[in-house]
Amino acid sequence: MAITTRLVEYHHDDTRLQGYLAWDDSLPGPLPAVAIAHSWAGRGEFVCGKARALADLGYVGFAIEMYCAGVLGASPEEISALMAPLMEDRTLLQARIGLAVATLRAQAEVDTSRVAAMGFCFGGLCALDLARSGGDVLGVVSFHGLFTPPGNTAGRSIDARILCLHGYEDPMAAPDTLLALAAELGEAGADWQVHAYGGTVHAFTNPAADNPDMGTVYSERADHRSWRAMHNFFEELFGQVTA
Repeated sequence: MAITTRLVEYHHDDTRLQGYLAWDDSLPGPLPAVAIAHSWAGRGEFVCGKARALADLGYVGFAIEMYCAGVLGASPEEISALMAPLMEDRTLLQARIGLAVATLRAQAEVDTSRVAAMGFCFGGLCALDLARSGGDVLGVVSFHGLFTPPGNTAGRSIDARILCLHGYEDPMAAPDTLLALAAELGEAGADWQVHAYGGTVHAFTNPAADNPDMGTVYSERADHRSWRAMHNFFEELFGQVTA
């Protein structure tokens, strides 16, 4: 096994973006691929590490950029300022993640017929919006994502399969928003599933999360269970991959 990485530059109008691509170049390609949307802080090492972890499983992992190349928020105020334009204009958000998927699909290592997306926190919302807006992927996975509907996809059908991996005590996605999401996805005819982990709050996959007052706490158990559920989901989408 030889995990190889490279940066991929692309542009959305005047915004310069940069994704982090990882794959095992000892495997015969092209390989199934997964775009990974970052949390609210930006495309940092956490999500790049997930790209390498997906490469370990035999996929091409692509940590995408939703803000601007190399930009990371250093405080809650900075991060909120980065995220706000995309939350306020979900058409922009949907176009940006759609472009990232198209960029991933254009890479020589990628099997264009087997592409999915996933995301963490804000990135989970991005992955769900990709499915809601008809993005060209087989399926999406949301890890402790936000469920807020975009307001511009009502009445549309959803073809991509959906997996939500959710901390049931997440204060940023309370049970009523989960029920609303279930109703929304049902009305859209989606093939969807939710794994809700008891005693678990927001950011449960991030070992650095340790703020009970904010409701962001790492859970080793939920982290491992959710990664296994994701792997099962991708095996269902893509078929067995030997890594």
